[in-house]
Amino acid sequence: MGDSDAWPKPAKTRVIAVANQKGGVGKTTTSVNIAAALSMKGERVLVVDLDPQGNASTALATEHRGDVPDVYQVLVDDLPMADIVKQVPDMPNLYCAPATIDLAGAEIELVSLVAREARLRRALAAYDSMDFDYIIIDCPPSLGLLTVNALVAADEVMIPIQCEYYALEGLGQLLRNVDLIKVHLNPTLRLSTIVLTMYDGRTRLASQVAEEVRAHFGDTVLNTLIPRSVRLSEAPSYGQSVMTYDPGSSGAMAYMDAAREIAHRALV
Repeated sequence: MGDSDAWPKPAKTRVIAVANQKGGVGKTTTSVNIAAALSMKGERVLVVDLDPQGNASTALATEHRGDVPDVYQVLVDDLPMADIVKQVPDMPNLYCAPATIDLAGAEIELVSLVAREARLRRALAAYDSMDFDYIIIDCPPSLGLLTVNALVAADEVMIPIQCEYYALEGLGQLLRNVDLIKVHLNPTLRLSTIVLTMYDGRTRLASQVAEEVRAHFGDTVLNTLIPRSVRLSEAPSYGQSVMTYDPGSSGAMAYMDAAREIAHRALV
């Protein structure tokens, strides 16, 4: 599809949790760059940083020192979401709800709270001050209560899978959790998208992994492969997504193509 095509706006806000309990698979890179690409095409996008490391907040140049109001206070203290959301500098359609290191304690503090699994869903439901086309939730690399909150709040799950050995290891557990949450807490949840990341076309292993994932998951897997790219890893240190840091790079063009695919896969 050419870039001249208008990207469809979803009929209602698409809430997408980007999850994989394995670290280092490109979750934050995917969340931030898909969000930036969608926003550059006129979609209004909110990134909710649910990882205590706050890497998505860093990449979106959103302040997240310890004294900044963040997602932790929304989940634990019932602070309204509107009080923490900030517009991303120079990206008029892109917003970020930042995470500080305080969020690391939320796993423990949520345990004793009423309806602990649905705190994020409730906060997003009450936050109607702005019409977002997409809310993208960057999950931590675990299957704890923060990820459960994301899955209860979302309609869709996007799983980044790196094209490397052991890529599918641990995925069964995540998919079982998605099924459990679907049965008990969020019947509309579905696995909508799998993104293959860190693809190195020079290695036979990468193409074998890609084939294996496509054999398992079929059309759920995006056609676009995200390549290994120095630019992708450099961009966050400049407080930018790769979409603005180096729009002509292979990583930026791949994420733009991936975002286009996601936009055209509007919910049925």
